[in-house]
Amino acid sequence: MIRILCMFLIALAGPAVAETRVPVTQSEIQLGFAPVVRQAAPAVVNIYARRVVEAQRSPFRGDPFFERFFNDFGAGRPQVQNSLGSGVILSADGIVVSNYHVVGEATDIRVVLNDRREYAAKVLLGDEEADLAVLQIEDAPDLPALNLRDSDSVQVGELVLAIGNPFGVGQTVSSGIVSGLARSGTAMGNARGYFIQTDAPINPGNSGGALVDVNGDLIGINTAILSRSGGSNGIGFAIPSALVAQFVAQAQAGKTAFERPWAGLGGQPVTPDVAEGLGLVRPDGIVISQVHPMSSFAGHIRPGDVISQVGGQPVGSPAEMVYRMSLAGIGNSAVITRLRDGEAAQVEVPMIAAPDEPPRATVETGPRAALPGLTLSTVNPAVIDQYRLPLMAEGTIVEDPGPYGARAGLRAGDILRAVNGVATPDSASAVTALNNAGRSLALEVQRGSQRVMLRLRI
Repeated sequence: MIRILCMFLIALAGPAVAETRVPVTQSEIQLGFAPVVRQAAPAVVNIYARRVVEAQRSPFRGDPFFERFFNDFGAGRPQVQNSLGSGVILSADGIVVSNYHVVGEATDIRVVLNDRREYAAKVLLGDEEADLAVLQIEDAPDLPALNLRDSDSVQVGELVLAIGNPFGVGQTVSSGIVSGLARSGTAMGNARGYFIQTDAPINPGNSGGALVDVNGDLIGINTAILSRSGGSNGIGFAIPSALVAQFVAQAQAGKTAFERPWAGLGGQPVTPDVAEGLGLVRPDGIVISQVHPMSSFAGHIRPGDVISQVGGQPVGSPAEMVYRMSLAGIGNSAVITRLRDGEAAQVEVPMIAAPDEPPRATVETGPRAALPGLTLSTVNPAVIDQYRLPLMAEGTIVEDPGPYGARAGLRAGDILRAVNGVATPDSASAVTALNNAGRSLALEVQRGSQRVMLRLRI
């Protein structure tokens, strides 16, 4: 009985508590990220950018009657804006990658190295949508550069370091892990992004800085945080290094704007309800609802198909598909995994830019027109892609309404479908209709998904 009681007391006591001690050996004392920082930090730079913001235009500018009376009404002086961010050197000859929101439209860019040397720089290629920009440091000697790691090999749970210049206090390093992969930007109000998520603290000024692994290789460019206060809440996002490599390659090839393939597809992520309706085992992929006749996917994909992979990688949203196509690059092909009637098939689809056909034929209406000064273009796939129009949009787009068009209620991006009941399928027919219009004007306009009728007397 005594033996049983003793065993019961030992069981209640549980396992022995591990001994707590401080590091005692030299190797234990030196354990940390110091070797990684020593290797990576010299390739992370501070960026100071200056841009001139144009003053607000007078609402009467360009008006043939009121301009002479109210020319300076509501107009202010141009202002100079300064921005602070970070960047990453990716080649010894001074190629630097940063965020577009740091250097975009800047008139003066200064790059300060880790050792306080300072150089001028210019933007080679920028893209507001991806929030990436490639810069060239001018008159710089051989510089330290980071190696790019394939971001598709990154796994959730990996240790990472974020290096940048938060709040302008100087270069700092913060640590964390990879919290998630394939994050589209819906949580930030932007469905077009594609990010690596990390809990390494990222604060204002870290934008454009490096997210590196424990080997000091670049896996992403820090770009945004999810926060209500403006400070780090442990939810930060970085642009994957695979996309960064595409930007650098295009910049080195002489491109000034990033070119991404055009899908010409309309679709949505497969939800559990859609998966059940399609007889799918799990809700994966994108179900296609529209295929533009000029899309390279036409003939391979039809409405009702589900695209589950691009280039052997799963895609769960349109943003992921655009990202995967961007990695393939224009002029190459990508293997698409398609599900149709419960059967999977692989098709090879060429990656093309949005066709600029038929010609957009941009024109400006003359003094004879009912609305002079309108800048009009024929809608084609390139215009649809540029202005984010509905996939099957047709007609004539208003690129600039001018003073008369603005007073009539037209906006940039409106599609002019008819003038006084006369269809305007292209810019030439729209000019003719406006030239022949009488004193009463009825404009049938498509604005987004809405149809608007504008009526006025001239």
